[in-house]
Amino acid sequence: MSEPTFSYPSHLTKRERYESFLKDYEAFIEGEQDFISTLANTSAALHEAFGFFWVGFYLVKEDGWLHLGPFQGSVACTRVKHGRGVCGTAWAEGRTLIVPDVDAFPGHIACSSLSRSEIVVPLVKDGAVIGVLDIDSDHLNAFDEDDQVALEQLVRLL
Repeated sequence: MSEPTFSYPSHLTKRERYESFLKDYEAFIEGEQDFISTLANTSAALHEAFGFFWVGFYLVKEDGWLHLGPFQGSVACTRVKHGRGVCGTAWAEGRTLIVPDVDAFPGHIACSSLSRSEIVVPLVKDGAVIGVLDIDSDHLNAFDEDDQVALEQLVRLL
């Protein structure tokens, strides 16, 4: 098997890049049985394809807490309490959150002062949130409905 690449021409729109990415990603993870390995490669693929400032997963490991999982980017917070910050709120509400300006989000947990906007997508299995996909940008208002639709599709593929 050749080494996958998740690099796309800059002339493509964000939506077109997501369409190409999801097609390539689905083929890439087909048959993979190890969940942590898949999360690790997912973080790397998203980071490579879109140049996100930080991308990774937090996983439910014990009642009331998300624990840091595979990621790409700078050092991150290791645990997030249920209902706290953007990740904990997305977990508690069981829905995707797009935060255009993290400084305006009540209770935002600043793992990096360089993070300016964020999208968090819950990972749901058998009706329960088992973790979240967390993506940060160092630009304000970096995420929109195109990101939400594509990233929700991506977590369904997991």
